[in-house]
Amino acid sequence: MNIALNTSIHNLPNCRMLSMKQLTKYTSLSRSTLYDMMNVKSKRYDPTFPLPIKLTQSRRCWFELEVNAWLQSKIERSRTS
Repeated sequence: MNIALNTSIHNLPNCRMLSMKQLTKYTSLSRSTLYDMMNVKSKRYDPTFPLPIKLTQSRRCWFELEVNAWLQSKIERSRTS
């Protein structure tokens, strides 16, 4: 679930941002696994994983709403398999 660029952040039901540290705790995945999932050249690449938002030159965050939707899709997929 990617949020359109023209979407106002005030209209989102939950616009909490997760840092990498929070993301690792939230997903129970390691930092290296998460970066592999975002790397197109990696065997672990997952095109459905939410892209980070670039806040500053060195700071990236993820919308909790998008991460939650990704996790939910993983849960649903594992239950139907």
